Amino acid sequence: MSILIENIKELVQIEDEPKRLVKGAEMSKLRTLKNAFLLIEDGIISGFGSMDDLNKLELQNSIENLTTIDSTGKMVFPSFVDSHTHLVYPASREIEYIDKIKGLSYEEIAKRGGGILNSAKLMQESTEDELVESSLARLNEIIKYGTGAVEIKSGYGLTVESELKMLRVIKRLKELSPLTIKSTFLGAHSIPLEYRSDQTKYVDVVINEMLPLVADENLADYIDVFCDTGFFTVEDTERILEAGMKYNIRGKIHANELDYSGGIQAGIKYNALSVDHLEFTGEKEIEALLNSETMPTVLPGAAFFLGMKYTPVREMMDAGLPVALASDFNPGSSPSGNMQLIISMACILYKMLPEEAINATTINTAYAMGISDKLGSIAIGKKANVFITSEIPTYEYMPYYYGTNKVETVILNGEIID
Repeated sequence: MSILIENIKELVQIEDEPKRLVKGAEMSKLRTLKNAFLLIEDGIISGFGSMDDLNKLELQNSIENLTTIDSTGKMVFPSFVDSHTHLVYPASREIEYIDKIKGLSYEEIAKRGGGILNSAKLMQESTEDELVESSLARLNEIIKYGTGAVEIKSGYGLTVESELKMLRVIKRLKELSPLTIKSTFLGAHSIPLEYRSDQTKYVDVVINEMLPLVADENLADYIDVFCDTGFFTVEDTERILEAGMKYNIRGKIHANELDYSGGIQAGIKYNALSVDHLEFTGEKEIEALLNSETMPTVLPGAAFFLGMKYTPVREMMDAGLPVALASDFNPGSSPSGNMQLIISMACILYKMLPEEAINATTINTAYAMGISDKLGSIAIGKKANVFITSEIPTYEYMPYYYGTNKVETVILNGEIID
């Protein structure tokens, strides 16, 4: 299919020479083009420019079956990239939500067998088909809000059988969904109750029993560890990351959500693609990140939902770091995959400029998924994952007018999604 989107009020996040990421002061800059057109051929962005330079008749004569979309008054964005989710899960956890309202902490709920362990118990009772069906519904929901690529983690299995089941579900979702999907093996998401007296034995299970099977079936693009207070230690994390490297599986780490855990430094030491959460980030962590290729990824939904302190995003950007934003879509601490809401939170709670928030949810989070060469911006040769908004006055309106869906038309892989 070939598509010409014409009369675009403003084409957002354009690049003549594609970048891998943007950082520091660059994050406040967003290239756009007003009164523009965008041409898509064979699933790829093949051209864009000013309407004044468009020879529509020539295009119609040279391209068979050209579909034209008039976007007068509307804007076109690259689709959001959501680089951190747990959206394959067996059931919601609204009862724990009430416990949080009553004052129980995340750690207290986990110690009672709630939280991740609750989902793990239900995961063991669910079939692959059930999980595929419920997860597809969530994927279709986030597509409508403008997401075009998503990373999905395991981690609600915590047994060999259940972790493999989750990853096989993600593999099936890759085949069934138009979204670009990456899978992450997160066997070290929590410590099962039977290993609480000696969690090293569970780390051994992750490394010696789970990981070889995951690698043998080619089920994971990345490997992850929850390195934080009450979960996995730096030593545990480094063992798992090193084991992943032997299978050429790169790390993506949960780090410093609950305390200064050393998780950031552990991730950097093993060249993790991203370190995520980062509520507890100080000068030492920022300095370490500056000398790395690891993307700091902030999850506003989780901090908001749990009432936690907010990551010092402004200090990080002022120091010259890049920042990515992801939803952390999961049933316990961030039950939403709406990336429009994430950019609103970024601006309201973290005082990010709209330009910074848009960069953080497109090109930088594409880097955090290892796909910024293919997605995350409007550039010739990149995959045609874009959305057309309803009629909006400015791109700043996207985070400002929170609570409603501003996406009107979604195009993924060069195809219009109904």
